[in-house]
Amino acid sequence: QVHLVESGGGSVQPGGSLRLSCTASPSTFNFYSMTWYRQAPGKQRESVATISTTGRTDYVDSVKGRFTISKDSAKNTMYLQMNRLEPEDTAVYVCSARRGPLAPPDWGQGTQVTVSS
Repeated sequence: QVHLVESGGGSVQPGGSLRLSCTASPSTFNFYSMTWYRQAPGKQRESVATISTTGRTDYVDSVKGRFTISKDSAKNTMYLQMNRLEPEDTAVYVCSARRGPLAPPDWGQGTQVTVSS
């Protein structure tokens, strides 16, 4: 069982920035991949960004050029830098980690991001 803890959510105006953090134990970088998901009211959960243990990244089209996923192995932490936030980015952002490509993911508790005027 993996323990994942997110932080960094909050409320910002359109055009603002936030940096989300996800700290994993016992070790982030023993995992096959880690992914940021988001779920907005009335919508299905969406994969936002994924990073592999090798550092390969993938993003959903709607955040390309605005969001950056990264990791810091020394801190067992991955980040999601979110710039030029839009109201459509409002959601609960949840960290997940997989031990293998077909393994069920572990989940964090989620952190709320709200973008509004």
